[in-house]
Order: sequence, then structure tokens, then C-alpha cells
Amino acid sequence: MQKMKMSPSEYAALCDRENPRSPWGANLLRAFLTGGLICLLGEGLSVLYRTLGAAKADAATYVSISLIALSALLTGLGIYERIARFGGAGALVPITGFSNAMTACAIEFKSEGFILGVGANMFKIAGPVIVYGVFASVVYGLIYWITTLF
Repeated sequence: MQKMKMSPSEYAALCDRENPRSPWGANLLRAFLTGGLICLLGEGLSVLYRTLGAAKADAATYVSISLIALSALLTGLGIYERIARFGGAGALVPITGFSNAMTACAIEFKSEGFILGVGANMFKIAGPVIVYGVFASVVYGLIYWITTLF
């Protein structure tokens, strides 16, 4: 097998030709609008729940539950994928993006069964988050404990 010899400038020209530049300005705007609309939906739901008589803390919980359920539903219907394709990183607003990732894993591995398919593969995504959450809680708890001793 013969190796292709190419100068750095020829390689750079080849890369530019094969990988067209992405429209970063348009991508940035779409991500901002998508993430903003998801957050606006959350705020609207919060106002709705508070209007219906929920306390502020309860309304926040209801908003989280609603956004998780809506994201899972839209993922199951194949709509969230189109939203993510349009909005890019804006669709990764933490709670909806995580719900989408968990639901997509569950749907993808459904054919392998509930235990080895859905259960095991959902925790490929959730596992690191849970481990980090527990570890961070211990570290923050230790810092709080140490700072209250003095």
C-alpha cells in the first residue's frame, strides 16, 4: 500500500473542500430560540400552576414533571428529534435533553427486553449522572460540615 504524500497546505485545502463551514450564526440563533422557547414554556407552566393555587416550590416540581413527561412523549412520537435537528444545542436544555436521552435509549433497546434492553441501556446515560450527583453531594456535604465546625 502506497502512502499519499501531501503538504500541510494541501491537506488544509482538502479539509476545507471536504468539510464546508457551518453557518454558525444561524445555528447560534436557532439554538438560542429553541432553548429560550423551552424555558418560556417552563415559565408559562409555572405561572399556570401558581394561578391554579400551587405553592411556589410545588409549582416548580410540577413544571419539572411536566417538562420531563412532555419531552418523553415528544421523543416517543419522533417530534423531539426534529426539534433537536432544528435547534441543535438549544434542545439540550438540561431537563428536557436528559429526558429525551433516557427515553430514546429505552425506545432503541426495547426489542432486547425490559431488563437487559431498556433497563440496562437507559443507565448507560443515567449512570454517570447519578454517580456524579452522589459524589458531588458527598463533597458539598463535607465542605458544609467542615465550614460549620469553625
